[in-house]
Amino acid sequence: MLRLTSAERERAIGRLEAGDTPEAVAATFQCHISTIYRLLQRFVITGSTADAEQSGRPRVTTPRQDRHIFRSHVAHPFRTAAETARTVIGTHQAPISRQTASRRLRFGGLRNCRPARRPVLTVRHRQARLHWAQGHLNWKNVRWQNVLFSDESRFCIDHADGRVRVWRRSGYRYADNCVVENNAWGGPSLMLWGAIGHNQVLGPVIFQGLGPGPGNGVTAQRYMDQVLHPHVLPFFQAHGNWVFQHNNARPHTARATQDLLHRSGIRVMPWPALSPDMNPIEQFWDLLQKQLNRVVPRPTTVADLDRAVRQAWTNIPRQASNTLVRSMHRRCQAVIDANGGHTRY
Repeated sequence: MLRLTSAERERAIGRLEAGDTPEAVAATFQCHISTIYRLLQRFVITGSTADAEQSGRPRVTTPRQDRHIFRSHVAHPFRTAAETARTVIGTHQAPISRQTASRRLRFGGLRNCRPARRPVLTVRHRQARLHWAQGHLNWKNVRWQNVLFSDESRFCIDHADGRVRVWRRSGYRYADNCVVENNAWGGPSLMLWGAIGHNQVLGPVIFQGLGPGPGNGVTAQRYMDQVLHPHVLPFFQAHGNWVFQHNNARPHTARATQDLLHRSGIRVMPWPALSPDMNPIEQFWDLLQKQLNRVVPRPTTVADLDRAVRQAWTNIPRQASNTLVRSMHRRCQAVIDANGGHTRY
């Protein structure tokens, strides 16, 4: 049976004072008659219909200790609650528990989350990123609409998604139907190249002839033969006023690659090192991975993965590239706000 609200309690007392019987009031509010009797008794003794204060369990930390716990984790975010608990002696003259430290942190607004993973940025990297962002902050959307953003990304058959959860009973952690099996290196994979621009999507280009070992990855020669010659050069012959963007990977900065782009009259946008967050195509890869995660059954061979990738690529809305390109001003501003550091992109 539901508890009476504060307003219902006041109305019940008013009905009793007006001469109604406890039985009639209980029938009106659809509660037990003993509830009305206890409410009347409380009102006669205390003059109020509110619940009496509950004592509860005494707190084992003082307000000063609560502030110390909070500030220590603001200054050292990777410190665990157990480490803090061992250093705080509570009012019961013993170290507090990990759960107590966690509750104080949550009350202060801190949550236990997975840390974001980003490249290591040195002072030189941060300065270069900041300088680049400041130089492109005032670019209008019409200028960004003439930039072709490109990148490579690897897609594996075994995709390890750390956000997967399983509902299971105690003692069933290692049951076959509760275990996610994955290859330590992702299993067979494909290396893709793609490019996006305003109303433009090039790819996917699936590199051929790759394998394990030195020299069997994406080399400058493979980049020119499988990407630049068949895709990039024809595009810029039809869009001569566009600018080409690729990062500072070795196949992109090789002398042969630079000479080919220079001879073809393709303008290349300077790009700061270790700045994947500034390239909008990174979010395009995320959209592609989300499409692949919906494929049922999961690809089990490279041929299956090839077909799934091509189908998933076509399922991405064409408007997605325009939305990502329009985010460049916000990306530049985010880098400036972070003083060249990491951003949310």
